[in-house]
Amino acid sequence: MVFTPLLIWSASLCFMCSTLAAAQPNVVFFLVDDLGQRDLGCYGSTFYETPYIDRLASGGARFTDAYAACPVCSPTRASIMSGYWPQRTGITDYIGAPLKSSDWKRNTKLLPAPYADRLALETPTLAKSLKGAGYATFFAGKWHLGPEGWWPENQGFDFNMGGTDRGGPYGGNKYFSPYGNPRLPDGPPGEHLPDRLATETATFIENHRDRPFFAYLSFYSVHTPLMARDDLRKKYEEKRKKIGIQEKWGREFERDVRLTQDHSVYAAMVDAMDQAVGKVLRKLDELGLTENTLVIFTSDNGGLSTSEGWPTSNVPLRGGKGWMYEGGIREPLIVRWPSVVKPGSVIKTPVSSPDFFPTLLDATATKPKPDQTLDGISIMPLLKGGSIPERAIFWHYPHYGNQGGAPSAAVRRGDWKLIEWQEDNRVELFNLADDISELTDLAEQEPQRVESLRAELQEWQKQVGAKFPVPNPAYDTDKPSGRSAKRNTKS
Repeated sequence: MVFTPLLIWSASLCFMCSTLAAAQPNVVFFLVDDLGQRDLGCYGSTFYETPYIDRLASGGARFTDAYAACPVCSPTRASIMSGYWPQRTGITDYIGAPLKSSDWKRNTKLLPAPYADRLALETPTLAKSLKGAGYATFFAGKWHLGPEGWWPENQGFDFNMGGTDRGGPYGGNKYFSPYGNPRLPDGPPGEHLPDRLATETATFIENHRDRPFFAYLSFYSVHTPLMARDDLRKKYEEKRKKIGIQEKWGREFERDVRLTQDHSVYAAMVDAMDQAVGKVLRKLDELGLTENTLVIFTSDNGGLSTSEGWPTSNVPLRGGKGWMYEGGIREPLIVRWPSVVKPGSVIKTPVSSPDFFPTLLDATATKPKPDQTLDGISIMPLLKGGSIPERAIFWHYPHYGNQGGAPSAAVRRGDWKLIEWQEDNRVELFNLADDISELTDLAEQEPQRVESLRAELQEWQKQVGAKFPVPNPAYDTDKPSGRSAKRNTKS
């Protein structure tokens, strides 16, 4: 056989393309809604059962000090997608909260700051960057980053199964088919949403196994409404009786806070989510893709412990979703990449939501746009057993959520964390190494540290263009606070 220059060139090109494809890892990103760090077996839960996620952790790295960029969902989701602090995207509250001060009806001391209700289409996103690098891109589940026209298919995803403007599965039969979701065809009556989303993700992986892919499974679970499969609910009702768990409650400002994990419906929702993760991971194994697939598992804010059914406890972390305490912002984070990450690793270095974007660019050898400056840093050195420079991590939430928290900002540097409450400019200071439950405020004992951290926080707020709440002229001290709520004592 005679090889012509054209044949040799073509063969070389094919070899280079196949080599490039082999070098680029696939990426599977699991984002769970409202999952607290302590809601997994590998993070200490003894009531919820999560064998598939626990196995994922044993095969990769488990982070002890991973943080969401905000104590509520949409800002964190925007941060993951963009690599920016939420303040740069303008999305600083959950989308659906009142946008204008004239719409604010709660009796609170301050009027919340304005926020953007969509992720601007010109924003660089993970999906756009990876698609530009030759990846097939897929989204399933909760989007909650803007109205139609700003959905996943408009932000770099080739496929969108279920991503809309909704913050929960609020159409049809909610967590069961028919779903009434304009981006997710109904399945057979009674089909369970987390399993369906996992099936769609597994199908995408199988159909694109011969090229690099980015599969982003953003669960609606375990967000309200609190609904579960009957078999799993009964499983945990029986487990609760067998163990003999006694409910314990505490107080956080005007809110009750759950101190025990014993809610059978919520436990069933966590279990079903774990099974869905397992379905996707099994597909990777079945197709021989596990070794070259980078898997990330995390959440968008802390577990719901002070409102809306009070379904979980974040103990020993204080507070929960909507609060600036650790229970509202410290997240599970598991990263598995067999060819890179040592199985069973435990990483204690603090990391945050904006770090995912530069990390995935680094892992896939994808360059950011020339004019693109990311707020996060690549944590690849940590995944390889190394270190990253010490830095501060910041939060700024100038809103009242639905869980009892108030406008606040925070900074963590090393073991020290300062919280600034915007209603009265009060500060709290905690040493997280000695006091993970944030029970001992050291602000009065450490005035110089307070001054230094507060100055660093304020400088960061200027850099990112943070917006602030303003006094509420309609605030009435004789009426109940807009931060209070009643719970059903039978929950």
